[in-house]
Amino acid sequence: MIPRYSRQEMTALWSDQAKFRLWLAVETAALEQMVKEGIAPKEAYEAVRAKAAFDTSRVLQIEEEVKHDVIAFLTNVAEYVGPLSRYVHRGMTSNDVLDTAFAAQLKQAGEMLIKELDALIAVVWKRAVEFKVTPCIGRSHGIHAEPITFGLKLASWVAELTRAKARLCAATKEVACGKVSGPVGTYASVSPAVEAHVMQQLGLQPEVVATQVVARDRHAYFFTVLALLASSIERFCVEVRHLQRTEVREVEEPFGSGQKGSSAMPHKRNPILSENLTGLARLVRSYALAAMENVALWHERDISHSSVERVIAPDACILTDFMLVRLRKVVEGMRVHSDRMLENLESTRGVIFSGSLLLALTDRGMKREDAYRVVQTHALAAWEGGAGLFERARSDGEIMAILSEKELQAVFDIKKHLQHVDLIFARVAKECALRLSEEQ
Repeated sequence: MIPRYSRQEMTALWSDQAKFRLWLAVETAALEQMVKEGIAPKEAYEAVRAKAAFDTSRVLQIEEEVKHDVIAFLTNVAEYVGPLSRYVHRGMTSNDVLDTAFAAQLKQAGEMLIKELDALIAVVWKRAVEFKVTPCIGRSHGIHAEPITFGLKLASWVAELTRAKARLCAATKEVACGKVSGPVGTYASVSPAVEAHVMQQLGLQPEVVATQVVARDRHAYFFTVLALLASSIERFCVEVRHLQRTEVREVEEPFGSGQKGSSAMPHKRNPILSENLTGLARLVRSYALAAMENVALWHERDISHSSVERVIAPDACILTDFMLVRLRKVVEGMRVHSDRMLENLESTRGVIFSGSLLLALTDRGMKREDAYRVVQTHALAAWEGGAGLFERARSDGEIMAILSEKELQAVFDIKKHLQHVDLIFARVAKECALRLSEEQ
């Protein structure tokens, strides 16, 4: 079973309660190492372990007065610990706590998203295998092109989502980076050993060269990866929306028994889930731009990034999690009308085989310009109505002087277009480390 993470869990990760809990973990781990170095007395660490706590409402109340979140937090912790709290935060700057806790949050968020992405990939792959040989028309510019299978459409989603997972794994690793190196990153007031211990306790890596903050290119990379994932989700949803149009009706989103599509038109079954995800992708992309703007800070640090991150970090992570869950439900419950796919394939009276006919004629010696002229003339006429392309080609003496009846029949055989589907699926399975089994 693939573990499922609820949106509630992702939301809770970004609560003040969770943030302050991480702040306290950073401060406690730092103090533990300071005791080992003889900088702080053992009883200070014992007092913190036994008494340290915080009250979120109280921290926010103090912050209203002092206008500094970390000072407000430390003041509240001191109210629980007592005089020995003076050793808490010794030699540290606020961002030693803020950036390290932020890294821990982003690491946890990334891990949740990776697991949800795994769940989505599994569902899409299952349905891709289900429709591996279900023929449908491929479209370019929204116009019928040549036959493919619906499974191939979904297999392309699997490959793209797998690339997204690789990027997300890399970005999560890169952003899981904290610092406890003092006001400008020189360890003048706190030792590298303290930092190393804190990072080990929280499962993070130390910033290679810190200023007062962890470099924001790390964060920009993470949020850009989320933006790319959101853009892929949008691509898939645009496809669903197009295929659900009345004139096409090859695919439909799940529609509940009690669901209503319109206040005025009872017949409506609108692709609202996919439309919703398309809109949310725009938001997630905007957060990537904001993260990039945060890279260029003044000197060793200014505060311009802070307000931005308070908005984009929870929003981007929660929205991406929501999008993954929603898309998985869309794919799981998606209705696929294979009969309608076949109708659409046949609706243009064989013109989708014009490319195959062009190749057959040129392979048998006809000049490409002449072959293109002949085939296009018949294809455009077939599109307008009357006889189909096959009938028109068979009645053309110029074509039949080159091709036999059997060869012409082979040109219009859809199997030629689908002969390498198994090869493509095997390649996707290998690339994405998936089982090519219809039982999964």
